[in-house]
Amino acid sequence: MIARKYVSSISKLLTLCAVTLLSGCHMALLDPKGPIGAQEKWLIILSFAVMMIVVIPVFLMAFYFPWKYRASNKNAEYKPKWSHSNKIEVVIWSVPALIIVVLSYVVWTSTHELSPFRPLASKQKPITIEAVALDWKWLFIYPDQHIATVNHIEFPTGVPVNFRITSDTVMTSFFIPRLGSQIYAMAGMQTEDHLQADEPGVYTGRNSQFSGRGFSSMDFKAVATSREQFQRWVARVKQTRTKLDLATLKRLEKPSEGDSASYYSDVVPHLFDRIIKKYMSADTNPKKTHA
Repeated sequence: MIARKYVSSISKLLTLCAVTLLSGCHMALLDPKGPIGAQEKWLIILSFAVMMIVVIPVFLMAFYFPWKYRASNKNAEYKPKWSHSNKIEVVIWSVPALIIVVLSYVVWTSTHELSPFRPLASKQKPITIEAVALDWKWLFIYPDQHIATVNHIEFPTGVPVNFRITSDTVMTSFFIPRLGSQIYAMAGMQTEDHLQADEPGVYTGRNSQFSGRGFSSMDFKAVATSREQFQRWVARVKQTRTKLDLATLKRLEKPSEGDSASYYSDVVPHLFDRIIKKYMSADTNPKKTHA
C-alpha cells in the first residue's frame, strides 16, 4: 500500500510539472506564418514521424513482453537455450538503416532548399533590412528607406525580406520562430537570411544564443502589414527628430536591458559595413558565414 501511494504521488507530481511547463509553450515552430517556417514545420513533423517507427514499437514491447511472460502465464513458450533469430536481426538492423537513409536524404535536400543564403522566389521586389546585435538589443537599418529602428521592424506581407546580419558584440543568434531560419551572428562577419510573412501579424524575434546578463530580454517585434501600412509607417519614422549618427551608435553600443523600441529618421551612409570593418584588420571585405 505504501509503495502504491508513493507511485501515485510521483505520477501526480510529474503530471503537474508537465502541465506547468507546457502552459508557457506557444508552439511557435508548429504555427508558421511564412514559406520558410512552413517547410521547416513539415521537416520537424516528418523527422518526428520517422523516428517514431523505432520509438513506438519499443514502448509497445516494453509493456507486451512483461505481460506475456509474467509468472502467472503458464502458456508462455519457454526456451531457456534460445540465443539467436535471423528475423529479429534483419529487423533491428534494417529498420534503423532505412531511417538513416530517409533522414539523410531529407537533410541533404532541405539543407540546400532552405539555405538562408538562398533568396526567395517572388515577383515582389524584396526589402533589405540590416540587423546588428548589440548588448542587449537589436539595431535594424533600412538602407533603401534611410531609416533605422531598435527592437522593432515592419515589412509588408507577401514580400521577401532580405536580412544582412552581423554582431557588434559577442556571438548572438537571430531568430523569428514563426518565420523560420535561426542563424548566428558574429562580430566582423556578415551572414544573410531570407524570410517572408504570408499573414499580417506581430511576431516575436529573439536572440536564442546566450550572450550575457541581458540575453533573456533581447527580443524584438516583427510586424507584418499591408504595403500601404508599411509605407505610412516609414513616413512616420522619417518624421522623428532623432538621427542615427556615429555618436548615437556609441550610446547604443553601451550595454542595456529591456530597451523599448526607438526610431531614427536618417542613418549614416554604409553604417552596417562600418560596424563590420571595425573588427577587421588587413581584410577589407566582410566575411560571409553560414553560421
